[in-house]
Amino acid sequence: MKTINDINVKGKIVLMRVDVNVPLKEGKITDDLRIRACVPTILRLLEQGAKRIVLISHLGRPEGKRVQEMSLSPVAEALSGLLEKALGQKTEVGFYDLPEMGMKIKIPENVKVALLENLRFDPGEEGNSEEFIKNIIDAVGAEVFVQDGFAVVHRAHASTEAVSKYLPVYAGLLVEKEVANLSKAIDKPEKPVLLIIGGAKVEDKEPLISKFLGIADNIVVGGKIAADGYKAEDKSIYVAEDFDEDGEGKKLDVGPLATAKIAGMITDAKTIIWNGLLGYAEDPAYATASTVVAELMGEHKSAETVVCGGDTAGFVESIMKEHPDLSYSLVSTGGGAALEFLCGKELPGLKVIAE
Repeated sequence: MKTINDINVKGKIVLMRVDVNVPLKEGKITDDLRIRACVPTILRLLEQGAKRIVLISHLGRPEGKRVQEMSLSPVAEALSGLLEKALGQKTEVGFYDLPEMGMKIKIPENVKVALLENLRFDPGEEGNSEEFIKNIIDAVGAEVFVQDGFAVVHRAHASTEAVSKYLPVYAGLLVEKEVANLSKAIDKPEKPVLLIIGGAKVEDKEPLISKFLGIADNIVVGGKIAADGYKAEDKSIYVAEDFDEDGEGKKLDVGPLATAKIAGMITDAKTIIWNGLLGYAEDPAYATASTVVAELMGEHKSAETVVCGGDTAGFVESIMKEHPDLSYSLVSTGGGAALEFLCGKELPGLKVIAE
């Protein structure tokens, strides 16, 4: 892939796609993982002498309409704080509305980092409109495009695909890290390889299970998929055999016998990929198995450890706040993108970087 290490951005205006689709509650950000994830690339571009970095992103599903509750305004404020902390000086991130057709956005010379309003407020973003993205490029005077929103590279949208018609495209540090770690897990994994699958929708997981039948030494199936009676057709697949139940008999977590077996597989493995929680982890009473997996993976410093899937990544992030000594090779910011990449699908947003 072409990365930001392959270009000279000194004195240039960089248009940078990030994914700051963060959860909001009453206008407050409840998890800033995705904002923190884009900071290293911003800092690198500033170090390289970029004149200005204009960030673009989406938040939620406003379906082409302006929904004030999905404004990116809180993100600009949070990012200002993160950059100020990293740079050791006051750093205000300018926040600007999407440009009207043919209009320029007047950004003061001293504003080094700017963020535009939610791209999905305009139907042109999800419609992969060349006119929509060209208008943004012209409005801010962008000369190069950096793709650092890994969570959206599986979408053929204006800010992932159409943009390549007008600007050279390079991968940011986050996209580079995601691709490198995910590629290592499927192309040259150190054995034994363990795939841990959880969650509720078996149809979402089947392609991943099928892909890893020829890669993994062991595949574990837990979560609601196992509780609903998933039938394994291959001897390398272990389906959880006991469960913790609530008062109504609902199987809400993997039981102690299965948890112990999974723990043993983690200890023996050299490459571990985890997608999907093993129980109803929103309730701490049924988060035991997922917590054991998160902690054992985070303590296994000699293994390649990849965590993917929005709920799983969020759960691991919460565990890391309580146990900062835990570390992973990759806690992926890309839910669907990571799954499709691991399954070997071609992702539009990555294809235009390679071309």
